[in-house]
Amino acid sequence: MEGDRIRIRYLNKLFRALIVVFTLLQCAVNPSLSLGFKNISSGVVRCFEREREALLAFKHGLVDHYHLLSSWGREEHKQDCCKWVGVHCSNRTNHVTQLHLGLSYLNEIYSHQQKGDMQYIDYFLQGKMMSPKLLELEHLKYLDLYGVNFNGTRLPYFIGSLSNLRHLDLSDASFGGRFPSQVGNLTHLQYLDLGWNGFNSVENLNSWLPRLSSLTYLDLSNTSLSNVHDWLETVSKLPKLTNLTLSGCGLPSPVIHSSTLFNINSSKSLAHVDLSNNQCTSPSIYLWLSNYNASLVHLDLSENSLTGLIPSVVENSLVYLGLSDNKIDAVNPHSFSSLCSLQKLYLANTSLSGQFSKFVQMLSTCVQNSLESLILSNNHLSGSIPDLTNFSSLKLLFLLGNQLSGTIPESIGHLSNLEYMDLSMNALEGVVSESHFSNLSRLWYLDLSSNLLVLSFSSNWVPLIPSTLSHVSFLDLSNNNISGSISILCEAYRSLKFLNLSSNNLSGELPECLTRFDHLVMLDLSYNAFSGKIPSTVGSLYHMETLKLRSNRFVGELPSSFKNCTSLKVIDVGNNQLSGPIPKWLGVSLQNLVILMLSSNNFNGSMPSELCRLTKIQNLDVSMNNISGAIPKCLSNLTALAQIGNSSPILQHYLSTNDVYVVYMDDATFIWKGRMYSYRNTLGLVKRIDFSSNRLTGEIPIEITYLVGLISLNLSINGLTGELPTKIGKLQALEILDLSRNQIDGRIPTSLARIDCLSVLDLSYNNFIGKIPTGTQLQSFDPSNYAGNPQLCGPPLQNMCDDQQETVISSNEEEKDELITWGFCVSMALGFIVGFWGVCGSLIFIRQWRYSYIRFLNVLNDWLYLRVISIKRHFN
Repeated sequence: MEGDRIRIRYLNKLFRALIVVFTLLQCAVNPSLSLGFKNISSGVVRCFEREREALLAFKHGLVDHYHLLSSWGREEHKQDCCKWVGVHCSNRTNHVTQLHLGLSYLNEIYSHQQKGDMQYIDYFLQGKMMSPKLLELEHLKYLDLYGVNFNGTRLPYFIGSLSNLRHLDLSDASFGGRFPSQVGNLTHLQYLDLGWNGFNSVENLNSWLPRLSSLTYLDLSNTSLSNVHDWLETVSKLPKLTNLTLSGCGLPSPVIHSSTLFNINSSKSLAHVDLSNNQCTSPSIYLWLSNYNASLVHLDLSENSLTGLIPSVVENSLVYLGLSDNKIDAVNPHSFSSLCSLQKLYLANTSLSGQFSKFVQMLSTCVQNSLESLILSNNHLSGSIPDLTNFSSLKLLFLLGNQLSGTIPESIGHLSNLEYMDLSMNALEGVVSESHFSNLSRLWYLDLSSNLLVLSFSSNWVPLIPSTLSHVSFLDLSNNNISGSISILCEAYRSLKFLNLSSNNLSGELPECLTRFDHLVMLDLSYNAFSGKIPSTVGSLYHMETLKLRSNRFVGELPSSFKNCTSLKVIDVGNNQLSGPIPKWLGVSLQNLVILMLSSNNFNGSMPSELCRLTKIQNLDVSMNNISGAIPKCLSNLTALAQIGNSSPILQHYLSTNDVYVVYMDDATFIWKGRMYSYRNTLGLVKRIDFSSNRLTGEIPIEITYLVGLISLNLSINGLTGELPTKIGKLQALEILDLSRNQIDGRIPTSLARIDCLSVLDLSYNNFIGKIPTGTQLQSFDPSNYAGNPQLCGPPLQNMCDDQQETVISSNEEEKDELITWGFCVSMALGFIVGFWGVCGSLIFIRQWRYSYIRFLNVLNDWLYLRVISIKRHFN
């Protein structure tokens, strides 16, 4: 009996020991059962407290404008960091192994929050500092901070201590300072992207890069390697490299050694090479690339200075070949003979010349069948467009900016996969008919502008029928010989976002059906012969950002329905026959306007003060109308004109379809320095006001001198009176000032001589008097710019001033509007006489006043004495 008890006790202890051993084994396999985890209402928290605190310290160094990291926190329901946005933990060990905070990942999160309503955002997170607590994440293998804006701060040295990292993406993160060669300590790295930062020049590439022997992906784009002459030899020491991107690094032409060509440790499977935008002038780079005939898929050597023929360098495997922006003037007949896998061929801006048909013949049949993108823009190719039927896979065809002539072949309509076609800026002619587009059902981008093509939109002929071009989003047929009405477009192009039919011979009234273009962003019908009133239905195009109706024959008032188009940034209705007052709703409802062109019409009435609400306006032109009354004094509210700089040089719109972005840049035409110019690439930098050729009266408001960003100010040919504001010299950015043919009087302010940028000045035919201020600017203008002011004298006029003291205006001299003036001195003297003698004189000459004043002083003296004694006793 006793033995049984002993056995039972022994088995009980053994069972307990087995439970303890089993529990310990479970903790070793699954640390979530060990100390450091706790249960909360939502379940087991898998996150280690040390790693959670490290992540929170890292978050503390970030600015989260869009609250995408709101799931990160210490609150009870946020304890499990493995469930935080961007954090991934191991299912086996529960340690944090991946941190995804890159722009692409956060873009998906934000898009989900916005329910798909996306907008372009430069960055979601801003980095103040990178916390060293990141080192607590000892098991971290994947770190993606692509697109986090660190504002030029230096990448900390401890980045080289994250020894378990396999994937490191710090691209486009705005790091600066010394290049972090410590990444050479991350010997397990397989993916390294440090491109598009602001690092200083790298000179010791060979000292750290070869240590990353496991590297398969390397991107150092936009990092200065101009002094690294052995870059190719260094890269050849990476045995597993498959992707190499060194774009915009200033790479010199490589020195090819036998050790470079036959390095036994070099990669044998290099597939992607991007050396674009460098200084590789020597064709020796082709010799090195010939080692990868079997593996190379993507090769981009664009924007270098390569010259001569396109050699036959890579065979069979190549899918992408980019040689744009070089000095290649001819093609080796065998260059593309064996590239049967080639899908994308980029040869824009390469000085290629000769017959386009001969170039097509150099592409073998297998190349023609496989090619999806053919970019030959801005070359010197001539002749006609040949039959392209064999290009059955072609999706993108860009031949713009060449010297192609003849008609567009009907065979182009057989390219059923075509999505983008740009044949603009050539000398193509003839009639475009339905057969040209018979099978182009996938086409959404079509640009045939700046040719000599003839299309006649009439009721008897439907050239572009809905079944073939119903998906077109971008249509540019400007600067051709198109005539007739555009009513047919209403049925054919409901998906349009960009429509440019400017500079043709289109006529008639605008059809009411334009309201069907409810996706339209840009509409340009300028330089045609449209007539009648602008239909009010245009106001239902709520997405429209640019509306250009310049140089037609439109009459009537601007339809009030325009105020519904609150996204409008550009309105140009200049050179028509529009009438009525300038609508007040322009300033009330369309506060996104950047350009407003109402010139050369018949607008009348006064200038509405509501225009001062256009805080984003940069180009305001109401010249050559019948506007009367005074210039509004609220002009200082035009914020964009009151700032120097702070504007993009271009005004652009984005069009995206099928993951491809198309950028459209606005342009505007106006008088600049006496001549009519069209601006596009620098339009956003031109800040101007033009109120010329109206019937404005009154003085020039001083508030106009607050618009320090103005480049051009034209108030000529009006009835303005009074003096020119003395602080006109505050407009230091001013290049053009035209005040001619008014009735402005008084002296020319001396501050005007201090505007160094002034290149055009016209003060003629006013009532200015006195001497022209002497300085570095005003004497350089032609005397005709001061003509018609008979009382004006001094250089450059021959009319010299009578015994007038010359005063040279220095750059530091202030305008003579100081406090101490002649009037101030007179006022001070009168004040002294009235104040001093009014009081003291009375006391001297009136005895009764004098005795009363002395008694008052005695009483005041006694009161003060008693008050002081009382205070002293209180403290004692």
